[in-house]
Amino acid sequence: MSPPATRGKNKRNRQGDNVNITSEILRKIHASGRVTDGDVNQLYMIWKPVCQGCRVNTKDNPNCFCGLIPPPSGSRKSGLWQKMPDILQALGSDPVKDLRNTDETPAGLTNLGATCYANSVLQCLYMNASFREIVFSVEPDLLNEQPVLNQFARLFAQLHASKMAVIDPAPFIMTLELDNAVQQDGHEFLTLLLSLLERCLNNSKISKVKTVVQDLFRGSVSQVTTCSNCGRDSDASSKTEDFYELELNVKGLKSLDESLDQYLSVEQLHGENQYNCELCKSTVDATHRIRLRTLPDVLNFQLKRYEFLPKTTTRKKITSAFGFPGELDMGLRLSEPSQLEWIYDLSAVLIHKGTAVNSGHYIAHIKDENTGQWWVFDDEHVSNLGHRPFGEGSSSSTAKVVHNDTVLPSCAGATPADTSRSSVDAVLPQSLESNVGSHKESFSSIDAYRLMYNLKRTRKNDDKRNHIANIIQLEGHKGLHNGFHLPPHLSEDIKDVNAVYLAVCEEYKLKKEREVHHVAERRQEVRSILSEAPVRSLEEPFYWVSTAWLRQWADNVIPGAIDNKPIQCSHGEVPVSKVGSMKRLSVKTWGILFSKYDGGPALSNSNCCMTCLIDSAQSVVSADSYRDQRTLMRDLANDVITKKCSDGTYFVSKTWLQQWVRRKNIDAPSEADAGPTASIRCRHGQLRPKQTGAKRLLVPEKLWLFLYKDAVAVKPDDPLGCTTFPSDSELCPECSDELSEVACFEDSIREMKLKHRQNHERLATGKSIPLSLNCTYYLMPSSWLTKWRNYTSASGKNTSSVEPEVLDPVIDALKCEQHSRLLERPPYLMNKRGMLIQKSSSML
Repeated sequence: MSPPATRGKNKRNRQGDNVNITSEILRKIHASGRVTDGDVNQLYMIWKPVCQGCRVNTKDNPNCFCGLIPPPSGSRKSGLWQKMPDILQALGSDPVKDLRNTDETPAGLTNLGATCYANSVLQCLYMNASFREIVFSVEPDLLNEQPVLNQFARLFAQLHASKMAVIDPAPFIMTLELDNAVQQDGHEFLTLLLSLLERCLNNSKISKVKTVVQDLFRGSVSQVTTCSNCGRDSDASSKTEDFYELELNVKGLKSLDESLDQYLSVEQLHGENQYNCELCKSTVDATHRIRLRTLPDVLNFQLKRYEFLPKTTTRKKITSAFGFPGELDMGLRLSEPSQLEWIYDLSAVLIHKGTAVNSGHYIAHIKDENTGQWWVFDDEHVSNLGHRPFGEGSSSSTAKVVHNDTVLPSCAGATPADTSRSSVDAVLPQSLESNVGSHKESFSSIDAYRLMYNLKRTRKNDDKRNHIANIIQLEGHKGLHNGFHLPPHLSEDIKDVNAVYLAVCEEYKLKKEREVHHVAERRQEVRSILSEAPVRSLEEPFYWVSTAWLRQWADNVIPGAIDNKPIQCSHGEVPVSKVGSMKRLSVKTWGILFSKYDGGPALSNSNCCMTCLIDSAQSVVSADSYRDQRTLMRDLANDVITKKCSDGTYFVSKTWLQQWVRRKNIDAPSEADAGPTASIRCRHGQLRPKQTGAKRLLVPEKLWLFLYKDAVAVKPDDPLGCTTFPSDSELCPECSDELSEVACFEDSIREMKLKHRQNHERLATGKSIPLSLNCTYYLMPSSWLTKWRNYTSASGKNTSSVEPEVLDPVIDALKCEQHSRLLERPPYLMNKRGMLIQKSSSML
């Protein structure tokens, strides 16, 4: 059993078939002088059945509404039927995406171009609870007096209590007058920022605020020089120097312990470095060392990752692995024993990604002191790492350092760290030599740039040391925000900012809901109206609508008013020529569309233009007559071109006539029919001489009249577009005289070149000229001689070759201006077969 023939269900008739049927109907109308309803049905394609499932919306069927909308499960790249997320993109970014997840989740900072170094440092300072709380205690009057301090406090307040997940630091960065397009060093930025804050806070009337930078970050050291001869310390050894960070070497060292040992090690001063002892009154050997006198609550270690290369005068980054402990005991490193416990917890690791010194990217891994959670701060992106600085999978004490951005613990069952956003600095924990046998965690990094340690708060320390962190009492503080209230002058601003932000979120939500509802309604409307649009019978009344408007109505979320003007003729009716640009709508469908979208005009089945229809019938008959006549004229033109016709009486361009013959037969003259004599007419409006390339043919009078009529019909406003040249037309005398002058000039040039060749035959042919010892010769450039040979040897079409320039200035160019001597050596002479000849050179 053969399968059902479904391919031809909606098969369209070929365009040629419709054209032939239309032409026949129009010829009949022209012959009879009347138009029947059947003629209208045929010409306007009303008889065609309602199309179903062709998918392309055929132009030759006004009853086809296919392809105006996609299938039920389909979509389009633009307009009403694109995917809903794409439609909602026009509303802009959803502000809810910037909502902070929870109050315990820290906020990120916007990267303003190249400000990652500043963002990382600011996050390190903000996450220090003691420092943050003191900043919030600064009196309002001082904030108003100090713009930098004011913006700094407001930035901290936004990081603390803003509902937004990302804070814009631009006001603070602009106050500092930083160039956000230039990457700077994080170490230098922190140093300058702490110095600036120290100066600003020095004006505070609150003691704890006035000295917060010194109390938290400042320690002291002394440079001790000891004479090896008398054993006495220098007078300067008793002086102390303040420090806000300890700069430690990395190159050649494996861990923080080794680096601290080197920093505090004894240096031998001998040879050229001997010490001038005041007591011994002479230059003697000595020792030098740094002694830690006091330690701050926040101990910063700046790792010297950059080394200077003297050969290239550039700096290079050191990318060797460097280990550091999670807990650091500094008590034994103090110069004097202390009753306090100087045990520090790792609180932050500032990381510089990349190998270049002046570029790369800064991120920070920071611990929340209250929850014990570690966070990765990568500008706008903040992600949780759990209770370890490089992720929960970094607990193995036997793991090795790997040089990639993924933590791969070697212990069985270890869970990979959260690496969904930022790199974890290619870090894995390892056992340091000083911690062998202990259970304390240590870590290693190839990119760690700064280490921050907070003094561990123990009962012993709290009893004997008045910590700055204990000055402010917090009520039930569990996270970054819970239990701590901002001062009124900061909280009011944050409340206003949060209120505005939440209002924007709510407004976007409502706008989104309205848009989704509107799109759903529009889609349902289009489907419903198109289902009612087809007209089911020939007798049923209907309205015409522009296909272009119907397409944009079915495809736009907000369609415009009905526009039927493109399908109207000059009589205000619907011409048959527009049948491919319009569709038939049922009266019900038109009423719904017109009542909702207005516009128009309304064009019903009674608005078919009979005047245009009669004119079209006349045009068809005229086209038939024109094609027949043109066919006869083309045959005659072929006879002229093949010289089978000798009774020509008018000149036309030969090239133009050949092209005219090759064109297809058409129904009416076109622009290509203009100008049959344009190329044989000179600028004086007369016949050009043949010598100027004006090839022409004589055509019979009836062919000329046909061509002339078409040319004038195409360009009636161009009086010279089709100049008539009978066979007895005379050539333009002016063009003939000019042609004679050119010929005479060329003859004179040929005669002059001939004399040149005769007088200098050997030189012109390039043959070697034997030299005589008793004769004087002159040098000339070989390039000029080549031009002269080309000029004198040119003939035929090349008689107008470029004449070489005058020789004197060319020869002067061979000499230097200052000394008037040759710039190049003259050619060497050689004896060949008893004759002196010259070797080739740029001069002859």
